[in-house]
Amino acid sequence: MKQALFPGSFDPITLGHYDIIKRGVKLFDEVIVAIGINSEKKYMFSLEDRMNFIEEAFKDEPRVKVVTYKGLTVDFCKEIGVSYILRGLRNPADFEFEKAIAHTNRKMSKVETVFLLTAANTSFISSSIVREVIRHNGNYGILVPDSVKVK
Repeated sequence: MKQALFPGSFDPITLGHYDIIKRGVKLFDEVIVAIGINSEKKYMFSLEDRMNFIEEAFKDEPRVKVVTYKGLTVDFCKEIGVSYILRGLRNPADFEFEKAIAHTNRKMSKVETVFLLTAANTSFISSSIVREVIRHNGNYGILVPDSVKVK
């Protein structure tokens, strides 16, 4: 089975993430959405909420699995036997950042990174923008899947 790991904090999942995952399942037998746990980072949404947002968004897609992990993404890939990392690119800055990580991961292991360009209509969306909209009581619903609910 050809699997890809789609890592991130997903705080929260955005329509850009959603699009990459939907397109990823057309390329891979399974996309594993891996929520990284970083104790140094302060999240807006709990780990449980973030998992629920993603699971609910893909409840009708059995080829999307949601997991959590700690440590280096490439080490987690080796631990679970995944050979591909899936990443979305919004702009040239994303490319330069992700390229360095992909080269490092390939140097450390045999894990390959597959890049998908975000759709034009979601390329401006980031989780940090969504959080800012939420903090200011804006209409965040146009930026995230319907499963994302602010309490």
